[in-house]
Amino acid sequence: MRSLASIVLAFESVVLALVTPVMISVADIRPAVAIPVCLGLFVLALLAAGLLRFQAGYVLGSAVQVGAVGLGFVVPVMFVLGLFFAAFWVAAIVLGRRIEQAKKAHEAPTG
Repeated sequence: MRSLASIVLAFESVVLALVTPVMISVADIRPAVAIPVCLGLFVLALLAAGLLRFQAGYVLGSAVQVGAVGLGFVVPVMFVLGLFFAAFWVAAIVLGRRIEQAKKAHEAPTG
């Protein structure tokens, strides 16, 4: 589960970093606002990926998903991208749990 979730957060962090110039040039958001918001979410996504061995990593990762969707109020395309990443996030958690359960069932001794 951790590896799938970390992949989602890593790709999302790239998108969050790249949204910064879009906010400044297209949405006319002041750099003093755009840089801390977008790069703050970028750092939080990377931090969450590093903390995925703990429950706090998943909570922080979920908060990043909310923040990414929330950027859609400033850059409308982020509604779409944020929802895609939120769906990938949920899928990574659900599929990751299924994979872990299948591994446990496979490793369990049959007798």
